[in-house]
Amino acid sequence: MKIEDIKIDVFEWKGTPWRTNYRNIFGQDVNLSVIRIITDNGIEGNSFLGSSKLGSDHHHKGIIDFTKKLLIGRNPQNISKIWNDLWKMNRSLSINAIASLDIALWDINGKISNQPIHRLLGTCKEKVPVYSSTAFHEKINDYVKEAITFMEAGWTAHKIHPHGVPDIDIKICQEIRKSVGSKMKLMLDSMCAYQYEDALRVGKEIEDLNFYWYEDPLVEEDIYNYIKLCSKLEIPIVSTEFIPGKYYSVPEWVTKKTTNIVRGDVVAMGGITPLKKLTALADAFNMKCEIHSGSSNSLDNVANLHVIMASTNCEFYEFFPCSGENRFGLSKEIEFDNGYVSAPNKPGLGFEIAWKDLNKTYVATIE
Repeated sequence: MKIEDIKIDVFEWKGTPWRTNYRNIFGQDVNLSVIRIITDNGIEGNSFLGSSKLGSDHHHKGIIDFTKKLLIGRNPQNISKIWNDLWKMNRSLSINAIASLDIALWDINGKISNQPIHRLLGTCKEKVPVYSSTAFHEKINDYVKEAITFMEAGWTAHKIHPHGVPDIDIKICQEIRKSVGSKMKLMLDSMCAYQYEDALRVGKEIEDLNFYWYEDPLVEEDIYNYIKLCSKLEIPIVSTEFIPGKYYSVPEWVTKKTTNIVRGDVVAMGGITPLKKLTALADAFNMKCEIHSGSSNSLDNVANLHVIMASTNCEFYEFFPCSGENRFGLSKEIEFDNGYVSAPNKPGLGFEIAWKDLNKTYVATIE
């Protein structure tokens, strides 16, 4: 089997703005692209490229100009070799583009074997709990209402994206804990908002509130202060999602004790291939690897789910209740049942692209 062609179908993606914190705004009017890797026996692998924050347009050139000639004629089953070759081109090719090509190749391999991707990776569970990941709210009471809504729906874990102002963030956490009691595991994702002193103060406060983890309190480059923070706090620190160097920088973070739980997703790491390596790396140190999901696009969410189902050390699937605009382009989205999500059971990624709906906003095919 050989790769015969690579095409990019481009569609308009109109959204309603939504936010996860004080600075990130999603739901812009952008273009979403469908990556199509076509083989000589008719099997086609697909992935989505782009998010409602950052469309797909500026990723196209790297794929067509640099990688198409690299991939045509090659065996799509040689995924690891292809990924390594793509990674060496990362000065000319965006991490998003590398990820989309890798995901499409895994889709092909699942279809070849008539198995969902997680079976090829080594399935270890059939379902996992979901945690709700908050929108940004101006009012503290709206944070509380959101947490209560999910608790009453049977969800058992909830993550907060606060204002990035320590005193306000502490108050948000206090009010939510007061409202949900011990019925929910609570996490705080400060999205790199603090300097060390404030990060330590907030961390000690949420320790007292029995929070489950403390995510990205500092910018990813601040290894020096992450080491200090981990040594001062009992609550697990979660980081490495967007660190420079991606997967290849994680060993330094682990060995220097800069984080207690590692983190990544298929886009941030560059595909299913490096994300599965990341979970294995963490597992070798008996550490958890919690996979981010929800802020890119629907098929990226699906790809993350496959890796989660094949990773013993990933406890949760993340869902942004505010991200309706990032659940776009599929005939049927990932569904939840009483706070759990089940493993996909169809070949490849296992979710059907809504071609009929997408074609209503068709822009172009790039090849």
